[in-house]
Amino acid sequence: MDQKQRGQARDGWNSGLTVLAGPTAVGKGTVSTYIRDTYPEVWLSVSATTRPPREGETDGVHYFFIAPEEFDRLVAEGAFLEWAVVHGQNRYGTLRRTVEEAIAAGRHVLLEIDLQGARQVKSAMPDARFVFLAPPSWDEMVRRLRGRGTESDQEQQRRLETAKIELAAEPEFDVTIVNDDVKRAADELVSLMGLTPHARQASH
Repeated sequence: MDQKQRGQARDGWNSGLTVLAGPTAVGKGTVSTYIRDTYPEVWLSVSATTRPPREGETDGVHYFFIAPEEFDRLVAEGAFLEWAVVHGQNRYGTLRRTVEEAIAAGRHVLLEIDLQGARQVKSAMPDARFVFLAPPSWDEMVRRLRGRGTESDQEQQRRLETAKIELAAEPEFDVTIVNDDVKRAADELVSLMGLTPHARQASH
């Protein structure tokens, strides 16, 4: 029954937009980065954010890092397809114009966002594909979050509380992909987008 429902959802997808969402620390960024580096035919949307860049992040590649005042101005202009306050702190948003132009050009567009943003996109573009990236288990997700070392203990606990709520939203999505292996999950995602996964290099 579940597979039949998912097949029906796939048949109904008409948009060139695929939305990838899931709980914090599930590896959305890792999967989307792998796709960006491996599948140049996928146009990966770059979000704007008010948070400062982390080590190794590049403006315009990983995010558009903008000041809170500039973000407010763009919100007032209706420039975002979606935007949200994440973890009660920083704001993230997707610029509407860049996504619409890529879809109009016939590109395979991938939007990796949080759950709040996915719900806004679903309201604005219900024909998009909505994919939920799930962890292999709760314990594995906790291990990944703590292993990142980018948040304080208090921030980690806040993110885990948020993750419990986010996991409960899985039924809202068309398809669930389990991120047990980054390459496998990425290949499954690009296959859903209508692309042929690249053959893996055999190791000897």
